[in-house]
Amino acid sequence: MDKNSRDPVHCWLVWGKAFQATAKYLYGGLEETGIDDTDFRILEALLNKGPLPVNTIGPKVYLTPGSISVAIDRLLDRGLVSRVESPEDRRVRIVSLTPKGKELIAPIFRKHAAEIRKVFADASPKELRALETTLKKIGKRAESLRTRMKPSS
Repeated sequence: MDKNSRDPVHCWLVWGKAFQATAKYLYGGLEETGIDDTDFRILEALLNKGPLPVNTIGPKVYLTPGSISVAIDRLLDRGLVSRVESPEDRRVRIVSLTPKGKELIAPIFRKHAAEIRKVFADASPKELRALETTLKKIGKRAESLRTRMKPSS
């Protein structure tokens, strides 16, 4: 294949390699914090989005309902989150960061964000906007194709 090719298969491979290298670097830095990437994703979502229903957190951090329940229980046991019934619907449980959880995740997230900026340092603002636009376009197209593939109920 021509190295100057703009073939989607080649782009997919480059995208995958870039993602893997970036993820190894960024998540490797979490090891020293004492939290794993699952706990980081949950705590980060709560830090940036505020209190959320358990069933909303799972899809945001790519966890199944069973996995999110186990993870929330683990974070509860560590005193990093609280879980209460929703005043509007008793079937819904709202998860929030505790002061201890916020104290833990806030500096970790600041450092993580700084590391992300380092990874993207060679891209100009214009290139970042173009990359974001292109990735959103690809993601929406993939979601549309996936939705069309689901059998109807």
